[in-house]
Amino acid sequence: MSTLPTVAVLDYGSGNVHSAVRALEQAGAEVELTQDRQRLLNADGLVVPGVGAFAAVMEALTSTEAPRWIGQRIAGGRPVLGICVGHQVFFERGVEHGIVAEGLGEWPGEVTALPQDVVVPHMGWNTVNAPEGSVLFDGIEDERFYFVHSYAVQKWEFDRSIPQMAAPRVTWAHHGADFVAAVENGPLSATQFHPEKSGEAGQKLLRNWIDSLKS
Repeated sequence: MSTLPTVAVLDYGSGNVHSAVRALEQAGAEVELTQDRQRLLNADGLVVPGVGAFAAVMEALTSTEAPRWIGQRIAGGRPVLGICVGHQVFFERGVEHGIVAEGLGEWPGEVTALPQDVVVPHMGWNTVNAPEGSVLFDGIEDERFYFVHSYAVQKWEFDRSIPQMAAPRVTWAHHGADFVAAVENGPLSATQFHPEKSGEAGQKLLRNWIDSLKS
């Protein structure tokens, strides 16, 4: 019987999931690509991938009732990791080509277009500015990660005036403007970049997340 942490990768029709599965396996997890409710709820960790348009990803997630299962995991303190558009959908809404789509609403804020005075999409390697105490970026604070996106959250709107609520750890990057590159918030973490395409730095980030599942 395997003693590795179990990770379920949400299968809702998103492309490019198999590279994420392989990267998670290489990082030390027992991984299953599934949309089975019990498997998604019971796994030590859940990964929500995503590529393409915000509205299309939300429509696909909703068609499989995934928002309900994701919400149950977060409410129960069960770890979830979003990647790329799977990061974006945890915010309140996305605005693409004039189309406004509601997100999962775990964090306040909008996903909007990056400035047009730089090359878009933002495609390639970029450094990040990780906060002190980050679990995801432990030991890789100065590394570069691989981004492919034209939209991002450019304003962090979390209300810091509520003392009972611990402020999430927010990592920033810059391409024409500062944007949120990652968030760590209790059981919920997410990255705008693709750790599975980010070489050794991405592998280390995934190992950091997988190791946190054991605690």
